[in-house]
Amino acid sequence: MAKDELKCAESGLLNLNKPGGMTSRDVVNIISRQRRGMKVGHAGTLDPLASGVLVVCLGKATRLIEYVQRMPKTYRTTVRLGAVSNTLDADGTVVEVEAPRQPSLPEIQAALGPLIGTVLQRPPEVSALKVGGKRAYDLARAGQVVTLEPRLVRIDRIDLLKYEWPRLDLEIACGSGTYVRSIARDVGEALGCGGLVEVLVRTRIGSFCIEEALDPLTLTAETLAGSLRSASEAVAALPNLAVTGAQVAELIQGRALSLTAFSGPPILAGEIALVGPDGDLAAIAEAIPESGSIVPRRVLATP
Repeated sequence: MAKDELKCAESGLLNLNKPGGMTSRDVVNIISRQRRGMKVGHAGTLDPLASGVLVVCLGKATRLIEYVQRMPKTYRTTVRLGAVSNTLDADGTVVEVEAPRQPSLPEIQAALGPLIGTVLQRPPEVSALKVGGKRAYDLARAGQVVTLEPRLVRIDRIDLLKYEWPRLDLEIACGSGTYVRSIARDVGEALGCGGLVEVLVRTRIGSFCIEEALDPLTLTAETLAGSLRSASEAVAALPNLAVTGAQVAELIQGRALSLTAFSGPPILAGEIALVGPDGDLAAIAEAIPESGSIVPRRVLATP
């Protein structure tokens, strides 16, 4: 198989189980060494302390990273009460709270309630967010004062799985941009005893679950290709439309398609995934009913 054909065939998504102690970049580097010359990127950073689902995109699928990042996520975490940390987790400088109060189970349930919904959340100072073009964690580690404004995030549920002082086990379902470390801090502050993340596992991103995730340390060059999932899974939330080979050729040329060429239910305005006759994602386009056209925005198909 020619090099270009190999790259095309191996474009797709990997569902990996990042081990604790590694950065997300470390995992990407493992895959990059096995597929030199191919673009590789991850969709959603996990802190070194954290483990669990990390979706890695290869080849043309790297153009879909932001769509995976938008997917809802589920985490399991152990919050340690009675202590605080500069990083909001056990990897930072941990300080025990002197004579902390030990909240009751009803108090904890009451503290969790206001954190659910579309809420303003203050990100951790030690995070990958940029301040003035620099990563917040770089500024914080250099001793600079970092001020991050609260951001709207969506937290769908927080289930209390177990409580035995000082540890609180939670399962959290949330949207993009939510920091579990901030939840631990906010719960600890609301209870008046402090809190930090001791254990964090991402169990799901969209349809990518931990039960199906692969160990990047045992993935070989030979098994990698067979483990790839279709790039179309990155845009599973978008409406999709089947296109012909001739229409794919038009998309590759950057030409819009006419809405009149498609029968069936009316096509609504907005983003749409166009799937070629081979079942692969050909392009992401924008349907514009006012002009009667489907305009390609990201073309993945190749000549």
